[in-house]
Amino acid sequence: MTPKSFVSTLAATELPSVFNPWRDRCTVHDRSDAAARRRDNLEMLLTAALDHRVETIWIARDLGYRGGRRTGVPLTDEIHLGHAGTLMGGIAFERATQGPAVAERTAAIVWRVLERIGQPVMLWNVFPFHPHEADDPMSNRCHTRSEREATWPILQALVSMIRPRQIVAIGRDAHLALDGLDIPTTAVRHPSYGGQREFIEGMFSLYGVADDNDEPLELPLGAPHAAARRCALA
Repeated sequence: MTPKSFVSTLAATELPSVFNPWRDRCTVHDRSDAAARRRDNLEMLLTAALDHRVETIWIARDLGYRGGRRTGVPLTDEIHLGHAGTLMGGIAFERATQGPAVAERTAAIVWRVLERIGQPVMLWNVFPFHPHEADDPMSNRCHTRSEREATWPILQALVSMIRPRQIVAIGRDAHLALDGLDIPTTAVRHPSYGGQREFIEGMFSLYGVADDNDEPLELPLGAPHAAARRCALA
């Protein structure tokens, strides 16, 4: 599978109470061509990952409404699109939304660590879309087992395309859900809900980066990202 065919497969998927950023358009925040911009962003990310022969995929649980739902780049909010483009070799990612750029707590911490590590990685989620409550499209919820099973071939296709040597599961839920993959998986604490320091220390340890133990990261205001909430996914 090529980056283009992979993105096309993603864009063809439709599930209830799920926002597919590479297919759907938010009538409140998105530009008219938002889904196409996000498809372009992801295709460029995948192409760069193959060009750089990345050896690791970092996988969290679901897309959040403040991050990948808006950008089309997993674990990346609009504040860090430029950082992502630089790390992946100078990609010019485009914003798909209108108004001020929106920050996400998890993305802020992930990109703090990636900038220190200085190595390109592929970022993904067990469930590649944004699951939300039926009456609240801007909420986060845990994906269900049936939703994960419906999209599992997408994850398998990504792994087959990237061929990583290692997968890093971000959070307990992601680690449990990835049990079926035939690739070594290392778990680190999710950075939300008090896990920031453990996440940073775990990643620095994996990559042999000295922890400078500097001042705590200034996080965007608002409710914590709901991706750390534990769910019955097994």
